[in-house]
Amino acid sequence: MSHYNNASELNTLTLGKATSYSSTYDNSLLQAVPRSLNRSELNLSNDNLPFNGADVWYGYELSWLNAKGKPIVVVAEFTFPADSPNIVESKSFKLYLNSFNQTKFSSTEEVTQRLTQDLSSTCGAQATVTLFPVTDCPALMINHPEAECIDDIDIEISSYELQPELLQLSNNKAVVTESLSSHLLKSNCLITNQPDWASIYINYSGQAIDKSSLLKYLISFRQHNEFHEQCVERIFCDIQQQCQPESLTVFARYTRRGGLDINPYRSSTTNKPPHARTLRQ
Repeated sequence: MSHYNNASELNTLTLGKATSYSSTYDNSLLQAVPRSLNRSELNLSNDNLPFNGADVWYGYELSWLNAKGKPIVVVAEFTFPADSPNIVESKSFKLYLNSFNQTKFSSTEEVTQRLTQDLSSTCGAQATVTLFPVTDCPALMINHPEAECIDDIDIEISSYELQPELLQLSNNKAVVTESLSSHLLKSNCLITNQPDWASIYINYSGQAIDKSSLLKYLISFRQHNEFHEQCVERIFCDIQQQCQPESLTVFARYTRRGGLDINPYRSSTTNKPPHARTLRQ
């Protein structure tokens, strides 16, 4: 467990505490968590990050009332830049979105503007909000990225505690460009210990990484407690430090909880997160 789990910034969160649901718009429900909490442990500075990227969230339970009181339901895409000072705490995000349910808005544009303003204020940077009809959201078409899945490698696991030192380069010293994936990533919520499940995609160029060691490393997160975004940044930094690839991209697609899924994307390239979802989402 990370040493910052008892940080004062976390003690004030509603996460892990009994809460009541409000169905009337209330932006005060949103809570921020400083990215610096885990980045300091990784020796990262928000002003000098080794990666580009974003956290892309999809909301499947966003609804409000139009001017005549008729419910409107949409699917939402929320994007937060990786260099924003804060992440939006997920339970507070769910409570906030729930507060739209019985609130009247004059138009979809008004809802988009309100969401953008509130979420940008919470994360401390410009958030992007796009709302889609539930019958037509191209960003959520099922599309598994082309990658070699390493989950069938026959390995023996004796420990489920995080071990970055498991990562090793291949003995053949070949220089490659590879896209690898695993559906075995599991971590736990930093506060509640609830399991978080994800498929992870790793693209890199450089000396070949030993795939067995990579799979063992990913499985070592199984009892690890951190937020989604923090796990992905840790994976990026550990691979970068242990294997020193020339370029590296780490993209995790977490399964949905409470109508939200979170998809952190970190890359040494300038490429953008792909718009697609996997079968698990």
